[in-house]
Amino acid sequence: MAKFLLTTTYTGGGLEGLTADGGTVRVEVVRALVENAGGRLEALYFSFGQYDTYVICDLPDEVTATAVAIAVRAGGLVNARLIPLLTPEQVDAVVNLPVAYRQPGH
Repeated sequence: MAKFLLTTTYTGGGLEGLTADGGTVRVEVVRALVENAGGRLEALYFSFGQYDTYVICDLPDEVTATAVAIAVRAGGLVNARLIPLLTPEQVDAVVNLPVAYRQPGH
């Protein structure tokens, strides 16, 4: 399983739906979406900042995660951004991979 952060912002219509449903119902809708995709919802937080929600979940892979994000955005009431999250151990593996790169102008 891979871990992802899904940030969302509601459109005006999405906020109307949130007002009608309430936060608890929306969490259960998101939980069902993630679980139906073979994943697990770790947390969902509502916010009043740059994004309206922050969703942390585990999904089988990047393709599945992208399908979830597209499904959410396709409804037109929520804009979603998908961010892969890496563990410290994954970063250790990444920084130890040999990568050849030439800086521009060098």
